Amino acid sequence: MASRALRGAALARATHWVAGAPLTFSFLALFWLVGIVTGSIGTGPSRELLDTVGFGVSSPPWTVLTSALWSMDLIGYLGTTVLLLVFGVLAERELGAVRTAAVFLVCHTIGSFLGAGLVWLGMKVEWRWLTYLDGEVAVGPSVGLVGLALALSYRLPPLWRRRVRLLFVFTLLVLALYSGYLQDVLRVGGGAIGLLVGWIWRARDARPAPPSHAEARVLVALLLAASALGPMVALIAPYSNGPLSWFVDVLTASRPDPQLVADTCADPAAEETCRMLSVRASYGRVPALVMSFLPALLLLVLAEGLRRGRRFAWWSALTLNLALAGLMALLGAVSIPDDTTIANMVDHGVPVLVPLSIAVVLLVTRGHFPLVLPRPSVISFWRRTGAAFAALSALWIVGGSLASEQFTPSPEFTDLVADLPARFLPPGYLNLMPVRFAPDEFIATLLFEWTGVVFWVIVLGGLLMASWRAHPGQPEGAARRARVLMERHGGSSLSYMTTWRGNHYWFTEDGEAAVAYRVVATIALTVGDPIGAPAARDAAVRGFSEFCVHNGWTPCLYSISAELRDAVAGEGWSTVQVAEDTVIPLDTLSFTGKKWQDIRTALNKAAKEGIAAEWIRYPEAPLAITDQVRSISSEWVADKGLPEMGFTLGGIEELSGDGVRCLVAVDADRTVHGVTSWLPVYQDGAIVGWTLDFMRRRSAGFRGTTEFLIASAALTLKEEGAAFLSLSGAPLARLDRGEQPRGVQRLLDVTGQVLEPVYGFRSLFAFKAKFQPVYRPMFMAYPDSAALPRIANAVSRAYLPHLNTRQGLRLARKMITRRPQKTVAAT
Repeated sequence: MASRALRGAALARATHWVAGAPLTFSFLALFWLVGIVTGSIGTGPSRELLDTVGFGVSSPPWTVLTSALWSMDLIGYLGTTVLLLVFGVLAERELGAVRTAAVFLVCHTIGSFLGAGLVWLGMKVEWRWLTYLDGEVAVGPSVGLVGLALALSYRLPPLWRRRVRLLFVFTLLVLALYSGYLQDVLRVGGGAIGLLVGWIWRARDARPAPPSHAEARVLVALLLAASALGPMVALIAPYSNGPLSWFVDVLTASRPDPQLVADTCADPAAEETCRMLSVRASYGRVPALVMSFLPALLLLVLAEGLRRGRRFAWWSALTLNLALAGLMALLGAVSIPDDTTIANMVDHGVPVLVPLSIAVVLLVTRGHFPLVLPRPSVISFWRRTGAAFAALSALWIVGGSLASEQFTPSPEFTDLVADLPARFLPPGYLNLMPVRFAPDEFIATLLFEWTGVVFWVIVLGGLLMASWRAHPGQPEGAARRARVLMERHGGSSLSYMTTWRGNHYWFTEDGEAAVAYRVVATIALTVGDPIGAPAARDAAVRGFSEFCVHNGWTPCLYSISAELRDAVAGEGWSTVQVAEDTVIPLDTLSFTGKKWQDIRTALNKAAKEGIAAEWIRYPEAPLAITDQVRSISSEWVADKGLPEMGFTLGGIEELSGDGVRCLVAVDADRTVHGVTSWLPVYQDGAIVGWTLDFMRRRSAGFRGTTEFLIASAALTLKEEGAAFLSLSGAPLARLDRGEQPRGVQRLLDVTGQVLEPVYGFRSLFAFKAKFQPVYRPMFMAYPDSAALPRIANAVSRAYLPHLNTRQGLRLARKMITRRPQKTVAAT
């Protein structure tokens, strides 16, 4: 029944989605129908059909619109479908069907003619790249769709506005400059018209704000990544023709076809080309591919370092681009003909401008990359790199000497040493060195092809880890200062958890507020609201956010109050409920009435069976008691077959914290039937409440142990003057307030259902309802919705930091095969 209801809800949402964009889905259906009827999806349109419906430089105007109903191949149909489902639907809901159609037609028509005009102009000045496009035709609606997306970007929130523009502009330029097909040129025209239309229709009060620190880093990183991805595009494209397509020979070099090598070497005049192709052909296909992509992979890794603000990535990218600019200038000067033309100058000058422009951008934006790796990390990286180089070099020389008969000709020791640098160079650069010998058998081939691959994989992995690895600073005595703030000013019901091991601390300049956080996979996760003076908490969030951006992290405020949620939502943060705090007010607590029947039953039954509740301090408790508590906890973990959860859920270790009180249920034989731990909640220097954390019961013990312990704690703490008890938040469970969940909230609800058979969060939430609590939602807030996948990974790793592969498989199996638990899942 539940699954049927979920399917019905999903169908209703899909129907609502389609009904909200009728024009987009009608066009999508027609687009695929034409492709299926004509058979162009599988094989592409025939040449005769292209000449009839395609748009070229000299095509009649009506073919512009006809070409929008076709695509060149299956990839074109799939890519167009994605663009329609994302930007077509968004545009139709934002602009309406009529304006969406108008923007699409304007961008597609005028953009196509603009691109064709560029080709015509290039033919007039004899620019080799554009002259090759004479007579070519193009089909597909992507010209209008990219224009529609860029026009729509003016209506998006500022963060997404810049991202959409960067993504499309860089993609269009990379495809045009490296792949260079007519369709790529036309898309550039469509994108330019889309930007113009969006600028005209922009909101009059929408002034472009300067990019933030993080956005500037993303911009520079994306620019560097585009310079690395471009050659890959040119290498993958069957007949790349762009003005930078020859750049592929500088960054990447594919393994040549054996027949091409044979034909080239048969020509006495092509001796140099034969030598270059022979060297590249000496590698196997897989190692040749990996080694050929090394410069591009290095640029991509450095781009990730730039996105994180790392200074080492800035220096490395600057040096590499200056070197590439010099290399291409040298190659261009050698190959440019004597009777050069303007077009030839452009052909050989543009490739030099690419790395040179990136170097200039890096110099201008130097201040955005201040993060220097700690000295131990730098030493560790160079130690690993040096050790890998020394070990692999020794392996090549010694192994090659022992297997020298497997090479042709058989190398001497000095030949192996002289050839050592070639083992670490990409195949595209091997023509700079003499070919001394070639491998014939397995061992020789393994050493010859894979020595450099293993070394560079280690280097790239080290650089990537240096980009990702967090290096949070920890001021002297930070934990003690944070605890003083917590005891002086208090905070939420989770404020004591900020003192747990694993947290780092950031303080405001005046020291009146602090944020406890832990960095997991570049996500800075906080625990509850900031601790400190209430008036300083909002400023603490802003300061902490700036601190995270400076360090290349994404802040994520986890389990925060509704008040703080409202404050950060006003500054553009996204929020979603992740838990429900259950609070028992003690001033009016009285276990009378029908709704307290289960609690009274537990108290009465415990009295009859001689079970008493005793307060202890775990570090000072008798060994007979602590041994039983550890045994009960171990039994619970063994039953789950999974590690205990952490982060906001304490374990045995947290029982020993200063100020933590434990309440155990023991019988006359001193047998422990269950245990709960309580964390103090401070306000103005005094304890005003307690939060339930650790909760375990013996499987064969008194059945109402948990109810008995919580009720006993409530009665005792009420007598001591406490104002409330918090039964803490149940993760991924919440009270139904009649709101229709959307987007991320719906995804979290489904996740809670999936995890219910294993951890029983919802069963725990239902159990707490016995105590008639006041419900207070807890939220997660984050400034960038694009970081949600990384945030989900970080939260999962924070709760299960020691989950291994075997336990992960067991967790997946239990989620699939087990029914939801009806009993309390102690946490």
